[in-house]
Amino acid sequence: MGKITEPMLAELRQEAAITRRVLERVPEAKLAWKPHPKSMSLGELALHTAGIPGGLSKLALLEEFDAGQANFNPPSPKNVEEILAAHDQGVREAEERLRGMSDQSAVGTWRLLVNGKELFTRQRIDMLRSVLLNHWIHHRGQLSVYLRLLDVPVPVIYGRSADENPLA
Repeated sequence: MGKITEPMLAELRQEAAITRRVLERVPEAKLAWKPHPKSMSLGELALHTAGIPGGLSKLALLEEFDAGQANFNPPSPKNVEEILAAHDQGVREAEERLRGMSDQSAVGTWRLLVNGKELFTRQRIDMLRSVLLNHWIHHRGQLSVYLRLLDVPVPVIYGRSADENPLA
């Protein structure tokens, strides 16, 4: 493992534990629920959130990715068990890929294209931080709002929630 990826690997593990706590709260009877017609369903959002580490760490192994060729229609999970299994598998895959990444590869160039046009070029480690970690945290935040709208107790994420206080 390269030294450059060590802090990101530690952060991935920390965020994975938090994300799993949120995913465990997803009510199976509400997987098809949507807060708005333009929104993903609860199940689609939960499965998308669960799959981010595995999917995006796999993309990071490439030199470039053309988002114009991708299918961004999230599948609907059958149950919460499928969501948790996707999360656990994706985190394991992301850990393996980060552990196996050399420092040279981590600072190598990674490009995002849209229908052949370059959207951005970054160091691979920067792509992992912004597209994997930040994107993952963003969708986890959306998921916590879905839980609140469904009156599901929101777990502790970085500090207390209105439902849990680890400091009390």
